[in-house]
Amino acid sequence: MRKVIIIAGATGNLGGKIVNALLAKDAEVRAIVRLETDPNKVNELQQKGVKVFQVDTNNKSEISKHCIGASCFVSALSGLQETIIDAQKIFLDAAIEANVPRFIPSDYSIDFTNFKEGNNRNLDFRKQFHRYLDAQPISATTIFNGPFMDLLITDMPLILFKQKRILCWGNSNQIIELTTTDNTAEFTAAAAIDDNTPRYLRVAGDRLSCNDFVTLLTTLTSSQYKLLKPGGIRRLNFLIKVTKFFSPSKNDLYPAWQGMQYMRDMMEGRVVFQKYDNDRYANIKWTSVKEFLLKEKFSAD
Repeated sequence: MRKVIIIAGATGNLGGKIVNALLAKDAEVRAIVRLETDPNKVNELQQKGVKVFQVDTNNKSEISKHCIGASCFVSALSGLQETIIDAQKIFLDAAIEANVPRFIPSDYSIDFTNFKEGNNRNLDFRKQFHRYLDAQPISATTIFNGPFMDLLITDMPLILFKQKRILCWGNSNQIIELTTTDNTAEFTAAAAIDDNTPRYLRVAGDRLSCNDFVTLLTTLTSSQYKLLKPGGIRRLNFLIKVTKFFSPSKNDLYPAWQGMQYMRDMMEGRVVFQKYDNDRYANIKWTSVKEFLLKEKFSAD
């Protein structure tokens, strides 16, 4: 029987990829979008075969009636408290009202289960939502995939291409897990149609240390890369506080200090997965950092 999957956030980058992966698995995909959603984005989803419902996303009952018969609700929302906590609560409550048995929250991040609140704003929102989620009568599955590998060529200042340096705070042998958005979407789609997922699933497309990045980039570019070590985790924590204090806005989704918090959490050594679920779904081909960089034809100039 064809699975019915509800998705919130279908017009976003990751959400769109999850939609494509679900359609490839012959799922019936229903997208819940806001009333003010760009008509072009709605048409694009409909042309793929997605059933799109434009609703008042503050109206639980309006959302709920479109969730009836679904086996899983997938959230791929991106935002701050009003999105990750407030909006997700409404979607979760709507799913419960419609008797949807499973919910996948919009986590898709490093494993924050052992983090103390107050050190990473965006992860704090997810931890707060988890407290509400875990108290509800619905099965939930969080997917931890580490940082998105895609950020290596955009917003993550780990590979300094022009300087031919790898930025490293602390231990240069600390392993960092990274996964592409494509692989994350594939795995999420597979989990969405799997009725027997556990509370947490952990995957990593590749695992490299800063030293490994030096070796890899030196090989790929035929130029000698070196480590750039401005200091340890303690110094990075100090810089985070200073940058946040002088930040012109505390309400941006990814201000500089938030990116620094993620960098600290990656390199501090508290988020290396003890168990990986990469082999749970056999048809996924996991992309390595080397494969990703070559595919993206990154600039080493």
